[in-house]
Parts: sequence; structure tokens; C-alpha cells
Amino acid sequence: MKRILIVGSGDVARRAIPWLVRRFRVLALVRRPEAAAELRALGATPVAGNLDDLRSLQRLAGLADAVLHCAPPPNEGSDDPRTRRLIAALSRGPSLARRVAYISTSGVYGDCGGARIDESQPLQATTARARRRVAAEQRLRRFAAGQGARLSILRAPGIYAAERLSLERLQRGSPVLKAEEDVFTNHIHADDLAHAMIAALFRAKGGRAFNISDDSELKMGDYYDAMADTFGLSRPPRASRAECAAQLTPVTLSFMSESRRLVNQRMKRELRVALRWPDVRTALQQIAAAKN
Repeated sequence: MKRILIVGSGDVARRAIPWLVRRFRVLALVRRPEAAAELRALGATPVAGNLDDLRSLQRLAGLADAVLHCAPPPNEGSDDPRTRRLIAALSRGPSLARRVAYISTSGVYGDCGGARIDESQPLQATTARARRRVAAEQRLRRFAAGQGARLSILRAPGIYAAERLSLERLQRGSPVLKAEEDVFTNHIHADDLAHAMIAALFRAKGGRAFNISDDSELKMGDYYDAMADTFGLSRPPRASRAECAAQLTPVTLSFMSESRRLVNQRMKRELRVALRWPDVRTALQQIAAAKN
């Protein structure tokens, strides 16, 4: 493996680039000119292209022998046309893509009633957002099978880091569910997700999905309580589901409608990922200490 193409050069991908560029030639698809300079500074080579414009992706065919697909689907519809266009571009001519890692979401499992679930759990996406991810996973599986590529799917829950905390929600005083109605939520630090993505390129068996989650088992309200306590903010008010529905956006409510606890043993066993941030409560304390 000599050349790696990154599609979706956001926060997680940029955390992986410094490690990758010391070992490979890293190419990064970019839509905005200002992003090109930022990626060059990290050591990556920008490749102009837009996942919403198939014609702009013609250069991708045969460009790299590994692909890190981190780009999200559009915000509407039940399909992922961006992944469809990416696959179409990679499939033109002799494709060198022999390894593909895709960052998906644990939302593909739907509501599991708080049960502990591993990767054998059936996909029962209930939101349009998650159904778009299921569509992307399925398209990538077909592509990998046709190309003989080794695909790994990383199903990530709520991603957090020092710059990705919901402190504004706490400051607004938005409610969370009262304890008897609360849901289990899952978390992964952006650094650990980047690490898992790199590990998947080298260690994942073809066609495997992985729950990329830390070891925490927290309900959503307890997570916000821990964040509030750590950063010296007021704990959010607790409310019934009906009361929350009257105050919160549909997107926020959708996260309150699904409860599951991700089992991450496959990630640890097969990818051999040792989490740097295994417990979100401890991680919040370390983030707060670093800011002071």
C-alpha cells in the first residue's frame, strides 16, 4: 500500500493524516480552495473534486490503492448519492482500490431498548439519517465484492473532543429526559476513532463491521450532568419525553428515541485498538484540566 485517498477531510481524517503522511503518499479530496492549503500544511496532497458533481471526480480512478471514506451523506433523502458517485468514479478503468475503510454510524441499528449489541445485530435504521448510512454501507459492500477489495465499516456513535462538546446546549438550559425515560448513549473520542480507522486499513478482515465505541455505559442525561459538573455549568433540567418534544428540534429528539449499548470487543480483538480515552467521564476531566 503506497497511496491513500481520503474522502471527507474533516476533523477525524485530519487527526489521522500526520501519522499517515510519515508512511504513505496521502491524497485528500477537497471541494473548497481554502481547505487545500490546510491539508498541504498537514502533508497531504489536495485533489480537487466534489462528491456532488460526478464529472469532478474523474481523476479518482486508479489514483490510490486504499481509500478512507469519511464523507457524510447529504442531509435529505433515503440514499447516499455521494457514495454512489464516489464508487462510480473509482470503478472507471482499472481500479487500484484494494482496501476501503468507511466511517458509518451506530444509528444503523435503530432503537435496541438499551440492550448491549454487537455487530451481529440486524440493521433496523429508523431515521432517514441512518437509512442513508445503511444505503452507503450496502453500496460499498457491493463495490468491494466486485473489485475484490477489503472493506471495513466503522460504526461510530457520538464523536467528541475538546472542540466538539455540547457546552452551548448546557448554557441554553435545554432539557434532557428524566431518569425513568432516559436512553443509553455511546461515545468515542475523535482521536480514538482516527486510530481505529488507521488500524482497520491494516488489520481488518474483508467485509467486517466494527462498533467503534469507548467503554462507557452512560445514559444521555448522566453524560450531560457529567459535562456540566466538569465545566462548572448548571446541570440540564430533566423533563418528560412530551415536555422535551415541545422544546427541542426533531433531530435532537431523534437521538432521544434510540437506546443501545455498543459492545466493542471486536474492535479490541481484531483491530487491536487500545483506547486512549476509554471512559468519557475521565476524558472530560482531562479536557477541562488542559483548558485551564
